[in-house]
Amino acid sequence: MADRLKDLFDERCVRSIARNLRSAHPGLDERGFARDCLAGLSDLELTGRASHIADVMHDHLPQPFPETARVIVASLGPELDRSDAFGLAPLQYMPHVFYVAKHGLDHFEDAMTAQVELTKRFSAEFSIRAFLTRYPDATLRRLRTWATDPNVHVRRLVSEGTRPRLPWAPRLRAFQQDPGPVIELLEILKDDPERYVQRSVANNLNDIGKDHPDIAASLCRRWLDGAPPGRQWIVRHALRSLVKKGDRGALDALGFGGAPSVAIASAALSPRSVKLGGELRFSFELASTAPRDQELIVDCAVHFVKANGATRPKVFKLRKLVLPPSGRAEITGKVSFEEMTTRRHYPGRHSIDVMVNGVAHPLGHFDVRR
Repeated sequence: MADRLKDLFDERCVRSIARNLRSAHPGLDERGFARDCLAGLSDLELTGRASHIADVMHDHLPQPFPETARVIVASLGPELDRSDAFGLAPLQYMPHVFYVAKHGLDHFEDAMTAQVELTKRFSAEFSIRAFLTRYPDATLRRLRTWATDPNVHVRRLVSEGTRPRLPWAPRLRAFQQDPGPVIELLEILKDDPERYVQRSVANNLNDIGKDHPDIAASLCRRWLDGAPPGRQWIVRHALRSLVKKGDRGALDALGFGGAPSVAIASAALSPRSVKLGGELRFSFELASTAPRDQELIVDCAVHFVKANGATRPKVFKLRKLVLPPSGRAEITGKVSFEEMTTRRHYPGRHSIDVMVNGVAHPLGHFDVRR
């Protein structure tokens, strides 16, 4: 996927950007612009390519920034007509967003106008962060007005741009220390009707929970009081990382806070020696030892061996269920040891636990071999 995204910025994309810019600024040396963009482009990764193209834009477009911003906005294609699932094409505007972050900081109003237009075609979540750092109060005031904008992409920018741990972007350290200003914005967005915005709100809260689990769990518990379906979805998605870690506050907010009364029986791991590239299959029986119904979240934690021989757990979702008194449930699953971009596998002794409402129950050990 990384290569696929990176390769979007190829000669065809560069020439398309050049044509669009020239349509807004007829004096642009279209051929020279493309030549300078392509110089060294293939040696760079995704964000490096976008940043390089932004630098070339600075060399070829009229200055100062307000004039450049006018050209950039005039060069943009039509607004996105869907709130989600619009493919990779909008990534062509990443250089434009990077340009605003690099060169628009001394021109607040012109930069805000450009970002509103850019976010309707791609997202200004990367550039708005530079303004939150330079002008936190003024930018937060602007975001509060955007939180009720009729355009879904502008509303989403409010939550996505303030994520403390946004992927591919520098962290917002001030909001990691004090998420209060971000939470004020999320309060405005918590009942947004669009799933596109709801997902962003949830991801922002998930970020907050990594630094302030108690704040995230407490907020979600309050949000669930009389919550409509959309807000319920936000809370469940927001607490996913804390639930995987067995955080008691998050589990309690979702109604799974009580210590489970269960026993694990008939545990089976197959094969006991897994070859790299193969898979482990496991099964077990979950038996209730409580005199009442129990709402349970059942996950598994695989303790993967790392390159240095130590182990680190990764939690996988299994099931949510209600187990009646003396009830039993057979649960199965599998773990792949195929190589993947997000996780490397190493030989050695692994172990696996069943997590029931965050409480670990050892399931057994197995070996991974070359």
